[in-house]
Amino acid sequence: MHTAIDQAVSDGDSVYLAGFTHLIPFAAGHEIVRQGYTDLHLIRATPDLIYDQLIAAGVASRVTFSWAGNPGVGSLRAFRRAVEDGVPNAIEIDEYTHFGLTARLAAGARGLPFMPVRTFAGSDLPEQNENIRRVESPFGDDEIYAVPPLCPNVAVVRAQRGDVSGNAHVWGIPGEIPEVALAAETVILSVEEIVDEQVIRSDPNRTLVPGSAVDYVVEEPYGSHPSYAQGCYDRDNQAYLEWNEISESQASIEEWLDEWVYGVTDRREYLEKLDSERLLDLKPSTEYATPIDMGGY
Repeated sequence: MHTAIDQAVSDGDSVYLAGFTHLIPFAAGHEIVRQGYTDLHLIRATPDLIYDQLIAAGVASRVTFSWAGNPGVGSLRAFRRAVEDGVPNAIEIDEYTHFGLTARLAAGARGLPFMPVRTFAGSDLPEQNENIRRVESPFGDDEIYAVPPLCPNVAVVRAQRGDVSGNAHVWGIPGEIPEVALAAETVILSVEEIVDEQVIRSDPNRTLVPGSAVDYVVEEPYGSHPSYAQGCYDRDNQAYLEWNEISESQASIEEWLDEWVYGVTDRREYLEKLDSERLLDLKPSTEYATPIDMGGY
């Protein structure tokens, strides 16, 4: 991960960390913090704990998002401090609906100049965001909203498994992974395990990330902790509750960063610091999908 981030990310880049509720690239986010980048434009549909940590570390100057919070717990305190008080530095924000932000990625992935959407009707988001504009429909008398394409400089996408060429299987909630993988200029694929190409070929409908879109492949077990990876490990709810207290002040966050991010070399050392019983408790029960016959051709 160190090499991939070092080669792919530069100061001032727009960086998208994908994953909707699960498969969140925490390991990649921590590596960005360790390498000391600045002036990043962070983009994510749901900037939960990982973006709170990135913002508190001072790497961000702008955040584009569609929902922000500590899911099931409360606010992102570091995010709020940066917006309201400029601590540790001021950030600009651009807010969308979930579909509105995904529509921007879809336009970027398809090379389109804009994407029409209806989801902003009845909200004040168009008044707050100049990238949300009303346009006249060429096929009727009504007007509709339109958003421009979004092509991040760098995206990190997570998957349960992938091959060395970057083809990856995702199951559970796909979120915006398929769109951002095709929209971003540079893609880092982080997987729980690297498998033989034949494993990927055996189930093509689960291949949501094509190798042709991927520039770096990193095998990173537990790379989404404390979020979850469907079928691999559950969400560490204790960590989300703990963050609510840790994030009460910038000083306490800096202490946490010193221990859990700057104080470890990589994800392996991070996992070694965690209680092994805590990780074992996150192991889900087994629930296999029903096999299908793809047919031999």
